[in-house]
Amino acid sequence: MKKIGFLSFGHWTPSSDSQTRSASDALLQSIDLAVAAESLGADGAFFRVHHFARQLGSPFPLLAAVGAKTTRIEIGTAVIDMRYENPFYMAEDAGAADLIAGGRLQLGISRGSPEQVIDGWRHFGYTPPDKSSDADMARQRTKVLLELLRGEGFAPPNPRPMFPNPPGLLRLEPHSPGLRDRIWWGSASNATAQWAAELGMHLQSSTLKEDESDRPFHVQQAEQIRLFREAWKVAGHAREPRVSVSRSIFALVDDRDREYFGFSRSKEDSIGVIDNMRAVFGRTYVAEPDLLVRQLAEDEGIAEADTLLLTVPNTLGVDYCAHVIETILTQVAPALGWR
Repeated sequence: MKKIGFLSFGHWTPSSDSQTRSASDALLQSIDLAVAAESLGADGAFFRVHHFARQLGSPFPLLAAVGAKTTRIEIGTAVIDMRYENPFYMAEDAGAADLIAGGRLQLGISRGSPEQVIDGWRHFGYTPPDKSSDADMARQRTKVLLELLRGEGFAPPNPRPMFPNPPGLLRLEPHSPGLRDRIWWGSASNATAQWAAELGMHLQSSTLKEDESDRPFHVQQAEQIRLFREAWKVAGHAREPRVSVSRSIFALVDDRDREYFGFSRSKEDSIGVIDNMRAVFGRTYVAEPDLLVRQLAEDEGIAEADTLLLTVPNTLGVDYCAHVIETILTQVAPALGWR
């Protein structure tokens, strides 16, 4: 059995070909898709965060709204760029969103990806300390966030406060118990996957990773996952680790599918350079359900993961994205033993 959810980047464009033409459309349709996915039996609604882009950029209002409109599915991000975050304010927002959702938040964070502007985090008022990189800054902020989410007091109270304080040092509020154990790290390399395991964060691995062995993407991803699990075991965490992978998977079952994706069919891996890193990009799966079953059965990365996030083409509208999810849940997943 696997948990199966969706991952949306929340694109919008004023193009007449798009059904998501504004930021309002992207946000409201994201909520509607989460509700639809829950009714279909999906397990999660996850959202990508990009700044300075016509995409979802401020995750916590959206996560809180989805949490208020749903009752069962996991709600998360994949991922929030920690270079842009104040961990103290983030801990408050995350705690509030998780309480609204009843403890269903699965918060994916990372060093982030190339952004739309040069050093965009500087516009948010953040600068890496001397001799530190932006990646160092992201990892340090992550450690601070993890510590804050433990909910232990650290701030001396004012002797003459506006409101009565509980005894001892004060923590940030609202605090959501258990959220610290539901933080995930989006990793593109074997080393950062092991680092995440040491800190007790779950692993999110996407459709690209550092090309570290010249082997197929799914084989390299499977190795990354095994290294993560071994590092988790060595660290001695009492909890069970979780791993999600994302994939672009489209089953061709009707004329709409063939119109949108039939021309592409399944594509092979590709190689590119991202942030001066040689990366291998995983294939897109496009085929009739029976062929998809055979292709996906050979994907070692999916086999190693407990959670699969289906990337959805959100600008094609809620109804079509729900159709994409439903087709995988009903016509592909059962044959693979995922359901």
